[in-house]
Amino acid sequence: MSDQRGDSFSLAKLALFSLGAAVAVLAVTTVVIVLAKPGPTVALTIGLLGIVVAIAAMGAVSKRMTRQAFGTDHTDPPQSSGT
Repeated sequence: MSDQRGDSFSLAKLALFSLGAAVAVLAVTTVVIVLAKPGPTVALTIGLLGIVVAIAAMGAVSKRMTRQAFGTDHTDPPQSSGT
């Protein structure tokens, strides 16, 4: 029975890894702002960009972990090759 898809899936692990990715991105964003010492407008732009990238990182980590646990669904759209 341990061969079923999703048996190793943990919602707590998913949450911790997703939030960990976001925290890492926000920490890097904070270091960039502190070291660069930009003006208020540039610092706000860097901070907002950091938030967007943190949300994207959370999505990427959760999608990867979910697909690793359950596999891809046949109803998923095909991945583009980037061209």
